[in-house]
Amino acid sequence: MTFGVRLLRDGPVADAHNLLLLASGTLRTTDVVRSREAAVHASLAAWSGGDRDGYLRALDALCAPAGPSDGAPPATDSSDSSDSSDSSDSSDSSDSSDSHDPVAAFWRAYRDGMHGVLHGDFERANALLRPVLNLLGAQQEASRLLSAGTIALMLGDLAAARTVLGRALAAARSDATPTLLPRILEHLAYAELREGRYHQARVHAKAGLEAAGDHGQRNVTAGLSAVLALAASIAGDPAAVAAHAQSALHTAHAHGLSQTRTLAEWARARADLGHGNAEHTAARLAPLVHGGPRQGHFGLWMMAVPCYVGATVLAGHDVDVEHLIDQYAVWASLGADPQAPAVVLRCRALVADDEHSEALFVAALAEHEKVDSPYEHARTHLAYGMWLRRRRRPVEARSQLRSAVMGFDQCGADVWTAHADAELRAAGETSTAAPTAISSPGSEPGPLPLLTPQQQRIAHSVAQGATNREVARQLSISTRTVEYHLRNIFTQLGVRSRVALARRLGP
Repeated sequence: MTFGVRLLRDGPVADAHNLLLLASGTLRTTDVVRSREAAVHASLAAWSGGDRDGYLRALDALCAPAGPSDGAPPATDSSDSSDSSDSSDSSDSSDSSDSHDPVAAFWRAYRDGMHGVLHGDFERANALLRPVLNLLGAQQEASRLLSAGTIALMLGDLAAARTVLGRALAAARSDATPTLLPRILEHLAYAELREGRYHQARVHAKAGLEAAGDHGQRNVTAGLSAVLALAASIAGDPAAVAAHAQSALHTAHAHGLSQTRTLAEWARARADLGHGNAEHTAARLAPLVHGGPRQGHFGLWMMAVPCYVGATVLAGHDVDVEHLIDQYAVWASLGADPQAPAVVLRCRALVADDEHSEALFVAALAEHEKVDSPYEHARTHLAYGMWLRRRRRPVEARSQLRSAVMGFDQCGADVWTAHADAELRAAGETSTAAPTAISSPGSEPGPLPLLTPQQQRIAHSVAQGATNREVARQLSISTRTVEYHLRNIFTQLGVRSRVALARRLGP
């Protein structure tokens, strides 16, 4: 078992899963405590590798009856672990012999609750796992608090996850348990990331990297790098995103870390979207959100759907995404993510006709008020503001865009703050810092005050070498609109070419 645990931290997780599951079966007749410990680690390895069936097998090994004393394999039907129709009934019947054992009852509740999570039955999962979470959360040991935090994440209770993982962090530091510290920091940073608390996520992920590096835990290091890539993807630092994502993917590919790969690819896609490259975002995410061998981690890919929907709309792709939105809506209704109900309404608003879009945006904003999720809330304000501006309702658009600027600024989403601020200027806002002419003291005013805020943005982009199509994609307008504004810019500034425009605006 020891080698399997070592591989879980620093090696191919499929190998770790197989070794740990074998160890669980071998120990079942001689040491049930260590057998269950091996099964728990096997489940962690399967989750990291995106092996759904392997995860279910490991769960079932937690409560498998002891085999014959000669060590022969017990008579169990492994097909039950992947049957979503009635897994709990078969599990309960197999455990009738130890129904009065509180330890066995604890593990049955954990196993059946996790079956509920994977099969989408969150009502049953909550009923079974909430007592387990409360029991573990009342402990003082870092390892048990980490388990409680993991359960809270599974149930979508992000506030509880942050609280209990914060206690786990304190316990690990006070007890000097260095091997556990990186995993706790990874889970805590991920919980903060899910809630949109990007400042805190960065701090804890960096601390986790330092701790993991001291103890040779490359798999944990890769997971922490993916979290940092996601945090950096909204901060506007493409070099940081690329470095963290590449570090995560290098280990993820070598060790079969599906969870880490999904998060790192999602981070790269979000960075592309934040910098106006919706086509690259859609191309990166398409394999993750659609069925097939390249689909993302079974427990995570659904969270990338809103980003994919937004990218396809901005890129103007003629792709039917409503079936994906319907799938996301079902997932959102299960309660696995507190901000998902608002996000699904935003997705529907993006693809609906004008008659229904506005009501959906308003409903999404009302839903956001129920949850503290500044980043997603600001994304909805931005989407609604852009929708209003494109329909020539600048006064209403400015109100939404101001809220977007403040929301993005609150969670350190610098690239999106700049994007929302530029949209605000394009809607006629004069209180923010608009681009000014390049001139020295005492010189004549430069050319930019002659242009509207939207024309200034187009002029700057064209002067920097952007094509009309690239400008249209960045500003979420049509190529024909760019051409129209460009003709007016040329007339206003007295130039006849893009080269002359670049010279007119100066270095």
